[in-house]
Amino acid sequence: MNKPQSPYDSLPHILEYYDNSNSQNSALHLILALRPDWREAKDTIEFVRFTDGITNTLLKAVNKLPGLSKAEVDEDAILLRAYGKGTDVLIDREKETRSHCLLARHGLAPSLYARFENGLLYKYVPGSVCSPADLRRPDVWRGIAQRLGEWHATLPISSISSTCPAPSQLATNNKRASLVAMAQLTPGKPIPNVWTTMQKWIDALPTSTTAQTTRREQLTIELASLTKLLGNTPGVGGSNSFVFAHCDLLSGNVIIEPSPSSASNSRRSSSSNGSEEPETAAASVSFIDYEYSTPAPAAFDIANHFAEWGGFDCDYSVLPTRRVRRSFLREYLRSISIHLNRTHTEAEVEELFDQVDRFRGVPGFYWGIWALIQAQISLIDFDYANYAEIRLGEYFAWKREVSGERERSGEAMPEREQIWAKDD
Repeated sequence: MNKPQSPYDSLPHILEYYDNSNSQNSALHLILALRPDWREAKDTIEFVRFTDGITNTLLKAVNKLPGLSKAEVDEDAILLRAYGKGTDVLIDREKETRSHCLLARHGLAPSLYARFENGLLYKYVPGSVCSPADLRRPDVWRGIAQRLGEWHATLPISSISSTCPAPSQLATNNKRASLVAMAQLTPGKPIPNVWTTMQKWIDALPTSTTAQTTRREQLTIELASLTKLLGNTPGVGGSNSFVFAHCDLLSGNVIIEPSPSSASNSRRSSSSNGSEEPETAAASVSFIDYEYSTPAPAAFDIANHFAEWGGFDCDYSVLPTRRVRRSFLREYLRSISIHLNRTHTEAEVEELFDQVDRFRGVPGFYWGIWALIQAQISLIDFDYANYAEIRLGEYFAWKREVSGERERSGEAMPEREQIWAKDD
């Protein structure tokens, strides 16, 4: 019996590369390979470059044929996403494709058209790309909470992971050393997952100098400590400990759709003190770019999103306060309840609130390691080395706060920790 093709293998494959140094011509070749019917009208094909990310190249291809409205042109538009140099060390491209195909089947991602040698072609998502300031708008963060709840409630992680055997089984069967390491890090958990992803990244760090070797050894120790502390975090209300997590909900990956969802109406709900407060109508949003999607605790995905409110500049002054985080989590759990046909309690809101609070330092560790690798491989004009130190600094500040070391030393609380602790 023939094994069925995976979504990655069955997706049309164009044997060409996108070349950033010859963007127009290489992009045009790729688009015409996908849409040969555009060849006769290639003079009306235009490309719009999006620059919200700091890793990949994202282009929108449109064919402005005479007589078509903007809406009609956009309906046929194609997105071209080319991977950054060397990013295969960070991202499993086959898993990314499986994730995209699953999301598309659930109506949560645009149709995937084809892959090429260093990227993907897929349907354009109409709407406006968020800025960091947009993430802080009540209508937008309510929409994000609703959409994230839908992701976490409905998407099966089995499509992108498998349960890891016990370390002894792997050793007996002489499996790859990396699988043995995964089993030891997260025994019995689906793999890959957010913890094993960080392990993979740490293993990819350079060790050419003594300082680099020492840094990698330190990060390995820190990861072991983190997984011991947080690796068995349960799901809220007895649900699964891992969800299908986006893991990269920065502003550029959130699209505000042209019209609001009909289900997102203004309403009143109980506030944290039991009184009723008016709520802003939620915007209808969608998420794009699924290259980092992997099984992870819901608290990580949410804490990671909150960290992005400050953008790449890491403006800690605008991070969500305790009141806003609670409101976000109520909206999120309300969405979970709708999609799972269940109810949630205020106790579950508080349980998730505490979990997100415990995870607030992990995104800095995650993206700090990522940036250390990008500093070695990326050709993009961005100071990854400095960004790595800022993000890792968030993690170590959190660690000192949790352990009480900062308070015992008599030092002032860092701004990020101050804002996180604010009630309003």
